Amino acid sequence: MEGQAMFLDCPAYLGKDGAARCGLPAEVEARYTIGFTDGPLDSAKIRCPRGHWFNGPIEALTMPQQPGVAPISATMLPPLTMRSRGPRRGRKL
Repeated sequence: MEGQAMFLDCPAYLGKDGAARCGLPAEVEARYTIGFTDGPLDSAKIRCPRGHWFNGPIEALTMPQQPGVAPISATMLPPLTMRSRGPRRGRKL
C-alpha cells in the first residue's frame, strides 16, 4: 500500500499538568529504521495539525490505550456539604 498516508494519534500533552493529550491524527512524514543493540527499531517522524512534531521509535510515539472508566470509590469523592435553608424554626431535638 505504498503512497497511502499513515496516521498515529498525537502524543503531545496540552497542559502543564499533563492531564490532557492532543490526540489529533498525526501524519507520518517519514519512516526509517534505527539500529539498536536488541535489533532494528521501526521509527518515524510525525506531525499533527496543531504543529506538534516528534521523531523516534514508533513504540515511543504511540499513546497508551485509554483505560476504561474506573468505578468511583467513596474515598475519591469530595466531602458532602449541606445546603443552607435558612434558620431552623420549630425543630425540637
